[in-house]
Amino acid sequence: MQKILIFTDLHIREADKTIIGIETLERFAEGLEHALKNHPDAERLVLMGDLANSGKIAEYERLKPLLDACPIPVSLMCGNHDNRDNLLAVLPETPTSDGFVQSVADVGDTRLIMLDTLDGPPYRNYHHSGLLCETRMAWFKAALEDAGGRRILVFTHHPAFAVGLDGMDAIRLTNDRAFLDVVKSYPNIAHIFTGHLHRTISGTVEGISFTVFKSPVIQTPLVLNGLEPSMSSGEPGAYGLVLLYPDSVIVHTEDFQFAEEDVPPCRDALPE
Repeated sequence: MQKILIFTDLHIREADKTIIGIETLERFAEGLEHALKNHPDAERLVLMGDLANSGKIAEYERLKPLLDACPIPVSLMCGNHDNRDNLLAVLPETPTSDGFVQSVADVGDTRLIMLDTLDGPPYRNYHHSGLLCETRMAWFKAALEDAGGRRILVFTHHPAFAVGLDGMDAIRLTNDRAFLDVVKSYPNIAHIFTGHLHRTISGTVEGISFTVFKSPVIQTPLVLNGLEPSMSSGEPGAYGLVLLYPDSVIVHTEDFQFAEEDVPPCRDALPE
């Protein structure tokens, strides 16, 4: 069994700024420390975009020391709050393809494909939908073809499907149909992972299983109708843990602020 750690939507801000009173770098650092302490044997850490809140150089500079100190390999992705040029200026060793932050990592017999769904440049304020342009889609298809018989996990920041949160559904991947048509043509794709929605969500879309992870920082309230994408709640932060077995992919989410360490299980937790 192999482990993959996943964080999404870090929204790192400059040192003097918070989001609903939360210092986002401190919160991410807390979650990362918890994840590495409890899962030091993880094969890889995947950060699924919105690494920065405004895509500023200073925001990536605050994140860089944590990534440099991480004892396991890290895969970075872009989200709608990121600025690809600034990210690469601060983290120039980040793998790219044709200038996009896309990469492949093979873990045993499983291939991880990390896609760049940031619609930019130009980087426009309040433009939050995602896009996989022809160049990125061609790279995606090549990565799928090159996988051979490996099991495949696909990672995107923007979901390629609606989840019933109308405000967030409006800013999903704009060419979702083209993406899903490609995915459906490769039966060895076992699961899709995505972020952007700031909630724990799972299900299937056209027979393909998916998981959406919460942010370690702020969450989207469960408002199905009339949701404004800027709405945030202070629900506990979380990260994902994926277990790779030969015949299964198991997905956990850890609300690390609630997790009690070094506390023995209680056999009499329920009243008689």
